[in-house]
Amino acid sequence: MRRRSVGDMDHRSDVREFLSSRRDRITPERAGLPAYGGNRRVPGLRREEVALLAGVSVDYYTRLERGDLSGASDSVLDALARALQLDDAETAHLFDLARTANASPVARRQRKRAEAIRPSIQRLLDAIDAPALIRDNHFDYVAANRLARALYSPVFAEPVPNSARFAFLNPAAPHFYREWDQTTQELVATMRGEAGRNPYDKRLTDLVGELSTRSDRFRTLWAAHNVRYHRTGVKKLHHPVVGDVDLTYEAFELPADPGLTLSTYTAEPGTASADALAMLASWAATTDLPAPSRENAAS
Repeated sequence: MRRRSVGDMDHRSDVREFLSSRRDRITPERAGLPAYGGNRRVPGLRREEVALLAGVSVDYYTRLERGDLSGASDSVLDALARALQLDDAETAHLFDLARTANASPVARRQRKRAEAIRPSIQRLLDAIDAPALIRDNHFDYVAANRLARALYSPVFAEPVPNSARFAFLNPAAPHFYREWDQTTQELVATMRGEAGRNPYDKRLTDLVGELSTRSDRFRTLWAAHNVRYHRTGVKKLHHPVVGDVDLTYEAFELPADPGLTLSTYTAEPGTASADALAMLASWAATTDLPAPSRENAAS
């Protein structure tokens, strides 16, 4: 019999806590089930109710929720996602957890990380007339154009610009992010998704461990097991030079460079934020701005 590794046990714990937390949030009324009895011992659905909704036996669902997704078919996972009313990001996370459970040890190896940003990618960033930057799957900012370095100057002032470390460990973050509570929630939910796709990525695991040790807020949010896509939205910042600015961000994965995400930030024309962005461009043109170091980020 194969002895379980620490990674295997951590993965089973992630599965167990994810499924149980999703079950806890759904009431019988929300699931369309009659709520018999007035003394329910669980805040949400019982295991047998989830099994009924998913069309599986109670014993089988219990095995799944105890962390064993090995052998679970796509049809079972789809039924489970419907029963637990998972959104697209949560459903993808469930499939990622199952994929890890069924992967061979070779397939679980950490995926290779690009050693450098391709020159054509940097040229693309520089050609964009808006703040544009690239982060990797460890949440390091590894490339940016001048306007993005100006916009995120408090983050790029760090030896290794990392969005997660800045948000949770830098005392300036709650002032820089005007919606710091929401920003940190979204950030951790994005990290949860990344960890589900790459549970044996040591650098990512080390980052989670560091933040869990040093930040009570991170530790609380991580324990919630929330997952979401971070693809578009409005970022509300307070820049130390130009003041408040509201920018719409769009995030794009780079298919040729797995693990890298390009993000752009634009302001609605004719707004105070557009004026602030123009002021920022003028300031950036006359200011010595630090650039991200790929070498530092790899250490």
